[in-house]
Amino acid sequence: MIELGVNIDHVATVRQARRTYEPDPVVAAAMAEQGGADGITFHLREDRRHIQDRDVEVLMKTVTVKTNMEMACEQEVLAIACRLKPTWGLLVPESRQEVTTEGGLDVVADKGRIKTAVAKLKEQGILTSLFIDPEPAQVQASVDLGVDAVELHTGPYALANHDTIDRERNRLIDAGRVATESGIRLHAGHGLNYVNVRPVAAIDNLIELNIGHAIVSRALMVGMREAVAEMRRILDLLR
Repeated sequence: MIELGVNIDHVATVRQARRTYEPDPVVAAAMAEQGGADGITFHLREDRRHIQDRDVEVLMKTVTVKTNMEMACEQEVLAIACRLKPTWGLLVPESRQEVTTEGGLDVVADKGRIKTAVAKLKEQGILTSLFIDPEPAQVQASVDLGVDAVELHTGPYALANHDTIDRERNRLIDAGRVATESGIRLHAGHGLNYVNVRPVAAIDNLIELNIGHAIVSRALMVGMREAVAEMRRILDLLR
């Protein structure tokens, strides 16, 4: 069974639009669990544009499934992760100008800084993953750092048209093969929705998908529990 991580960042995005107390991403996380989520993903950004420190504190006390904390290789946020000890620490690139994460970490070019961040997390018993583009060289560089998983960036696949979608899926397959042959877990995410998720979920040895925007968007119409349950049913039909 493919594990489903539900990213609750955009529940917090709606709340922060009014700088108020609702909707609460902590409540959304609880409802996502009820809908069948295997994990709760959240990104504590340096600029705190959506998830806040309070959210992380409460989530770590209330979530009963695994927690997956996304973060940049930035000392303040790394220190918070090391103190609170989520199940997974997912290192991602971060830019103040981007609307959402626009690409993967360049592990090949930035090994030193990423290696230091991975070591800090591992010292606290936190499983480590890197969000990378689906390129064999980036996967191998990640493997060399001793991470527990890579999460392949599926954004280009999600944006592909009928002329390019097979090529983008093949990139995911090829990169995924390097990961699994190296003995680390294969995760994927970004831009996946109820329509395009199936071909990615069918990739051999894929263990986990992290999906946020599509589920939160659907939740506006049917509620978080049902939105997660719908995605869970799609994934369960595949294996």
